[in-house]
Amino acid sequence: MSPNTMSPDTISPETLSPDTPSDQPHGTSADKLVYMANQIGKFFRSQGEDAAVRGTAEHIKKFWDPRMRTAILTHLRAGGDGIDPLVRKALAALEPPAAETLRR
Repeated sequence: MSPNTMSPDTISPETLSPDTPSDQPHGTSADKLVYMANQIGKFFRSQGEDAAVRGTAEHIKKFWDPRMRTAILTHLRAGGDGIDPLVRKALAALEPPAAETLRR
């Protein structure tokens, strides 16, 4: 591993927010997740709204840890402070259908 590669072993505790478990470099604090999701949405925005919503949702579904997805969806359900409107649409597409939620 190169010296510039970030891993749980190479990140100093000061780099992590107080809400971030030390074994999770990306963290689950709402502010960090909102920032990351908005950056993804910003990247896809040039493709037009429909493609950007789809691309953002696909990226989060493929590359985010399930705990991160759960945390940002929980934040969205609680009002979603700071989440870009395009990203809100993408996250809404990741929500399980209501019937599936009821079966759990």
